[in-house]
Amino acid sequence: MHGADRPVVLEVEGVAKAYGTDPARTAVLESVDIVVHDDEKVSLVGASGSGKSTLLSLIAGLIRPDAGRISIGGVAMNDLDDRARAALRAEQVGVVLQSDNLIPFLTAVENIELATGFTGGKGRRDRARDLLDVLGLDHRRDHLPRQLSGGEAQRVSIAVALANEPTLLLADEVVGQLDSATAGRVVDVIFGAQLAVLFVTHDEALAARGERQLRLADGSVVEQ
Repeated sequence: MHGADRPVVLEVEGVAKAYGTDPARTAVLESVDIVVHDDEKVSLVGASGSGKSTLLSLIAGLIRPDAGRISIGGVAMNDLDDRARAALRAEQVGVVLQSDNLIPFLTAVENIELATGFTGGKGRRDRARDLLDVLGLDHRRDHLPRQLSGGEAQRVSIAVALANEPTLLLADEVVGQLDSATAGRVVDVIFGAQLAVLFVTHDEALAARGERQLRLADGSVVEQ
C-alpha cells in the first residue's frame, strides 16, 4: 500500500511549544501538523535550534505541548496521565535520542533484553543478539556502555529502541557519530524495519532516502 492507503500511526495536529515566560518567552513550535502512516519512512530536516528534538520529545510524550493534539495508534496522548503515556511509549514507540540512554551497569545485550517484551528468556536473548548482529556489534555484546565508543553506544541504543518491535520509531540524529559506511548500514536497518519511522537528520542525502521529506522552519513543518 502507498502512504495514505495505510493506517495512520502518528497524527500531530496544531502542536505548539514555547519555553520560558514573558518577556523571555521563546516560541519553538507554532503550529505543527504531521501524519505518518504504517511502515512509512519520513525524514525531517531543519536548522539547528529549529525545534526538531523538541518535536520528537513531544511526540514521545516526554514533554507536553502547550497547544494541539498528538495521537499514536489512534490514542490521544493529551488524554493520558504520565503512567499511561509511559505505557503507550513502551508498547508502541521506539525512541533514539542524540545521547544514548543506556543503563551503565548492564552490558549491551542486557540493555536490549531489558527492552524486549518477550516472556521467554531464550527469545529475549535471541532477539537481542540478532539486533546486535545486524548493527555490526555482536562482538561487543558483553561490554558495558563505558567500554563502547560513542558510535557503538548509539547503535546499541538503536537496538534497544527496536527491541520491542514498536509501531513507530523516533530517531534524532542517530548517525552523527558514525562513519559513512556504518551510517549507511544503520539507516538500512532502520528503513528496512517493518514500522513507521520519523527520522530527524541534518544530512540532506540521508533525508532524501525517506519516502517523504519534511522540513521544520519558522515553527511549522512543510513537505518538501
